This record gives sequence, C-alpha cells and structure tokens, in this order.
Amino acid sequence: MRLQQWATNGWLRPHQTNKQQISDLLAIVERDLADSSGDLSADWQFGIASNAALKLCTILRYSEGFRPEKNLAHYRTLRALPLILGAERSDDADYLDTCRAKRNTAEYDTAGTVSPSEADELRTFTRELHQDVIRWLLEKHPTLSP
Repeated sequence: MRLQQWATNGWLRPHQTNKQQISDLLAIVERDLADSSGDLSADWQFGIASNAALKLCTILRYSEGFRPEKNLAHYRTLRALPLILGAERSDDADYLDTCRAKRNTAEYDTAGTVSPSEADELRTFTRELHQDVIRWLLEKHPTLSP
C-alpha cells in the first residue's frame, strides 16, 4: 500500500510543509535525543527517545505531503516509515510500534516497565534513524533539508 491509498482510505490528509517546519521538528529531535541521555528514569529516557523517533517519522510524512487524521495518528505515523523509506524498513516500523505501546504502558499504567538497556537501544536506533532521515531529505527533498 502507498501513502496515496492511505489518503483515499481517509487515514491521511494533504499537508503542505516548509523548510522552517522541518527545521523546527529536527530541533525537537535533537533536543529529545540529548534529553533522553539525562539523569532520568529509564521510563522517561525511553519516552523522550520515542518522541524523537515519532518526530522523525512525522518529518518523513510531512515531506511527502501528508498528515494523519486524528484517529491512530501515532500508529499511522510510525507505520508510514517503510512506505516512505522502503519495504526493508518494515521491521523498524514494527520495532517503533512496539516501543510506542511500551511507552504508553510506562506513561499511563506502570512505572518501571523499561530497562536501562531498552532506553539505550531506542536512543541508539533513533540516532541512526535521524541520520537516515537527514540523508533522505537531502536526496528526495533538498529544499526542505536543513
């Protein structure tokens, strides 16, 4: 399935982005990656790193001209990753969706659900995704690149 099909299904709507919006989102990513390394519980480190990953997926989707409808917005934002970067990123979308669910549990239901190694793993993954998104922007949408 492609993003246009998602729009036809009513899951996405058109979105016109610009370099400033992408730069602002990248600044959030950079802030969150730095903050997620701070002296915080593993739950909070994980949640902050998760937010950075979500923003990176938002950048991808916005750059392709779409925003999600409100229902399942985070889920669809993460699931768009392989539609934009390629099918080989399906496992990455699965991983991020698992992290989304774990973050929700840590945020709303149970403290102490995230281990320090899980927070480190997500932070490392998100740093790598950050670099991939920057490269993708330079290649596919140079006018939006920082």
